[in-house]
Amino acid sequence: MATFATPDQLLVIIDPIARRADGESVRIAKDVLSAGAASTKVCLPEGPEEFARVLARRGSRRPVVIGDDRALTRTVSLLHRQRELAGCVLSMVPVGTVLGVAHALGIPTGAVAAARAVLDGSERRLDLLVDDSDGVVVGALRIPPVHVPVIGEASDAETPGRPWLQSLVRTLVPPRPPRPTAVPPPPGPARLRVEVDGVTLVDLDQPVEAVSVTPGASGEAMVVVRPVSVGAEAAPLQARGRVVTVSGADFRYRADAAVAGPVRRRTWTVREGALGLVLPTAG
Repeated sequence: MATFATPDQLLVIIDPIARRADGESVRIAKDVLSAGAASTKVCLPEGPEEFARVLARRGSRRPVVIGDDRALTRTVSLLHRQRELAGCVLSMVPVGTVLGVAHALGIPTGAVAAARAVLDGSERRLDLLVDDSDGVVVGALRIPPVHVPVIGEASDAETPGRPWLQSLVRTLVPPRPPRPTAVPPPPGPARLRVEVDGVTLVDLDQPVEAVSVTPGASGEAMVVVRPVSVGAEAAPLQARGRVVTVSGADFRYRADAAVAGPVRRRTWTVREGALGLVLPTAG
C-alpha cells in the first residue's frame, strides 16, 4: 500500500456534468487540491473524446477525476483498454447525483473530505470485473437493470448544428405544458442460466427476479440470484467465483451507472487488484 505523504503532481480532470450539477463543490475541490499539491494541472474536457485525449496525455501526473460514477467508470475503462490501468493510480472527488459506486468504494462524501483524501490517502488495489467484450465493472453488475436519471439529458429533440433554427422555433412556438412522465412497468421474471466457475447456480427452468455480481477484494466475485417466489419467499442463491457466465433469452444489464445489451450470453472474469484507487488512510 502506497501512501502519498509528499504532495505530488496532479492532473485534475473536471467532468462537464459535475460542473453543471454543482459548480460550488467543484470550485472547493479544485482550491483544496491546488493548495495541497506540488503542481496541479486542471483540465475541463467538454466531451468523451476530449476526456480521453486529456487522460492519454497525462504524462507522470496522477489523474484526479472530479465527477460522478460515470466519470469514474469512463476513466477506468479508458485506462483498461489502453492497457495502462495496472501502472496508474486514480483519485476521485465525487460530485453529482449518481454516486453510489464512489461511496461504496469508500471515497468520502463532501468536496473537502474527498480532496483531502486525494492528497493524504493511500493506494488500495481493488478487484474489477472484465467481460468478454472488454467492458469493465467497478462496483456491481445487476440484471435486470434499474434506471437511474441522468443529469443533463435532453427532454426535447434538438436540431444538431442549427442553433439559430432552435432559437427561432422557441420564439414562434409557445411552450407546451410538460408531459407526464411515463413510469415503465417493472420487468417480468427472466429465465437465465447463471454459471460460476463452470458450475450452474440456476438454470433456464427456474425463473429469476434478479441477479447481482459484485467484485470482492480476494480475487472472487459474490453472485446472488433471487428466484421467483411461489407462495413462501424463495431464499436467494449465492456463490463465489472468478468467472461468471449468464446466458438465456435476450437480457440487458446494468454495469455500474450504464445499461448494456441486449445480449444472449456474457461472461465476466475477476481481475484481482486491477484498480489502484487512493482512499482515506485507515486511522
